[in-house]
Order: sequence, then C-alpha cells, then structure tokens
Amino acid sequence: MKFPNREMVERVRREYPAGTRVELVRMDDAQAPPIGTHGTVEGVDDTASIMVAWDNGSHLHVIYGEDKVRKI
Repeated sequence: MKFPNREMVERVRREYPAGTRVELVRMDDAQAPPIGTHGTVEGVDDTASIMVAWDNGSHLHVIYGEDKVRKI
C-alpha cells in the first residue's frame, strides 16, 4: 500500500471532519461491520484513514484507497 502525501491527508480531513455521519459502502476485512452500517467520524489519521465509531460498536478505520464510505 502506498501512503498518501500530506496534501491528500489534509484533503480527507477537510472532507470528513469529526462528527460527520457516514455509511459503509465497502470494507475488505473479516471484522468489518455489515455494508450499510452507519457511523460517526472521530478523525482522520496520518495515513488518511478515517477513524469511525460505527453504530454497531465497532471502531475499525476506513483505510484510504481500500475501503469506501459515503456521507449521509
């Protein structure tokens, strides 16, 4: 996996500020919440992964370039 540059990290932070509500579209992880699960963004880390508190209690990150969410 190639890590995003600083500008990309800042862009993701602007697009998904803390408190943003999201819906899971795709996540390739055996521990992933079901597709369609909603959650609240807690922040974006230095690899541009979105830290989400999922409504089902999970806290898996949305990995930049691999997983996908949409704003709701």
